Amino acid sequence: MSEPAAVNSYKLSLLTGVAIVVASMVGTGVFTSLGFQVLGIQSGFALLMLWVVGGLIALCGALCYGELAAAMPRSGGEYHYLSQIYHPALGFLSGWVSATVGFAAPTALAAMALGRYAQSVWPAVSPQWLSVGVVLALTAVHATNKQAGSRLQVIITTVKVLVLVLFIGAGLAAATPTDLAFVPQAADWQQLLSPAFAVSLVYVSYAYSGWNAAAYLTGEMANPQRNLPRILLLGTALVLLLYVGLNFVFLYSTPIPRLAGQVEVGFVAATEIFGSAAGRLMGGVIAVLLVSTVSSMIFAGPRIVQVMGEDLPPLRGLGKVSSAGIPVRATLLQTALTLLFLLTATFEQVLLYAGFVLSLFTFLTVLGLFVLRWRRPELLRPYRAWGYPITPLLFLALNGWTLWFIIEDKPRETGYGLLTLLVGLLVYYVGRRVGRRD
Repeated sequence: MSEPAAVNSYKLSLLTGVAIVVASMVGTGVFTSLGFQVLGIQSGFALLMLWVVGGLIALCGALCYGELAAAMPRSGGEYHYLSQIYHPALGFLSGWVSATVGFAAPTALAAMALGRYAQSVWPAVSPQWLSVGVVLALTAVHATNKQAGSRLQVIITTVKVLVLVLFIGAGLAAATPTDLAFVPQAADWQQLLSPAFAVSLVYVSYAYSGWNAAAYLTGEMANPQRNLPRILLLGTALVLLLYVGLNFVFLYSTPIPRLAGQVEVGFVAATEIFGSAAGRLMGGVIAVLLVSTVSSMIFAGPRIVQVMGEDLPPLRGLGKVSSAGIPVRATLLQTALTLLFLLTATFEQVLLYAGFVLSLFTFLTVLGLFVLRWRRPELLRPYRAWGYPITPLLFLALNGWTLWFIIEDKPRETGYGLLTLLVGLLVYYVGRRVGRRD
């Protein structure tokens, strides 16, 4: 029995944690969503401010999650926090959303984008089947060896960041500027308060949504009380700089009509800057970089299902881990859901649906910071959120404003999200009754 214990002793480092956060964030959203944003917003200043405001929301959220994770160091993320702060039913719903939407849907979106970018370079490639193949291959890696999966994550994320920095630098040097103005005019400030800006924040918030990924791995991290807040802040700040720089290059180099409605905005911008041959090369590079995003989601997501399985008798089978400490059954469940999204839904449907539900639970989690300080003031807090109460209030104000406009402007996606919660609530209460009988 000593050998499996030795394997289980491997802990995720600060570097691995930052790599997971960066890889979870930099991927589908930043390479695809600008094409949807320019349909409703034509101001260069307002478009860049979308990414600044989105980054500000993510940074405030990371500060709040850092305190919650240090005070309650256990894997599971929102599932664990909401169960402890509010009620196990709400915790279960957040875990249900994370299991069915929060990781499976973004994994599918990243794989879809990977397939689309690959097809723009190699037209003969089937984007759908390439996506399926990448998901299955990475599942095989992460379901067999935690240490190998950790090292793979660090390597491919480092390559991703270096490529993006090079692209930003080369784009600024080589691009022919468009006539889009980035200095704000009076009308540009009004756009920041428009419904189009609020709805576009859904796309941007989705692009930043991986900022909390490391919180799901708290139990497998070395010195989580010290490292997790640092991981969340370092990873989020790095991505904020990359996102603003990358979108500036896209808008600086490429006319808005060419970007409008396009999923492969990185390929379109690279073609505009460097020509068709270099554009195809960059499209292929972005496809490879999206492997990192798919990998991080497959790595982090099953830990939520694992913790739910440890707490709820009907799901106990999903809480079991292999001799290497890997939740194999939970990993296979997430992969099955990912494949379902890949084979049945379109890119935009999955993006809007996932964005609404994920924003709702991050809102409730940050609100829980106030609840926990009020109800349990004696709780040991190795890290306290910087700027409290301003930073969590700013997060709640901006996130709540976005949610309100989604409900008004996108009733269909809101309805699908609420239906998902209703199904999860039924599963929870049926599961509790079955558990009592056992």
